[in-house]
Amino acid sequence: MIEETTEKSVPLNRREFLNLAWLASLGFVFVDVAGLTILFAMPRFKEGEFGGVFIVGSSDILPSTDAPPQNYPKVKFWLSNTEEGVKALYKVCTHLGCLYNWNSQEGKFICPCHGSQFQKDGTYIQGPAPRSLDQFVVQAVDAETGEVIAQTPPDGSAVQIPEDREVIIKVDTGAKIIGQRHS
Repeated sequence: MIEETTEKSVPLNRREFLNLAWLASLGFVFVDVAGLTILFAMPRFKEGEFGGVFIVGSSDILPSTDAPPQNYPKVKFWLSNTEEGVKALYKVCTHLGCLYNWNSQEGKFICPCHGSQFQKDGTYIQGPAPRSLDQFVVQAVDAETGEVIAQTPPDGSAVQIPEDREVIIKVDTGAKIIGQRHS
């Protein structure tokens, strides 16, 4: 006959129970913090949102060179078409970060807070701002092949949009070019 041995389980005392509860709660907190850290570190920029690439549309929708700039409030830029070409100007004043507006009567951008003024292409005119307006990279992409035909150069000069091809205008709001300092 085989003798069965049964071990009696010893009940947890109060101190052991509290230690286990404390360790379990620390484990849950650690898992929560680790999960939030991973979610925070992951990029959230999607196409069409601020911080990503925004498709403006075909070159047909560009404002004419004598028209006021187009406002894109969702992605925080003004699309300005000048004789030199197209620029996407970041909607934040370079002085203290206020949101400036286009003044149609005077034909320039004016910051309502401190009075900095900028030309249609973002060049500094007057006021306390230390430099011209910042801008985003504009790309002209061939509608058929997807090839980038023209792009804002690193110095921030305007992009000439080819008129002989069907192109799609894209603005990369994750690629900011800092405005030139004035003297």
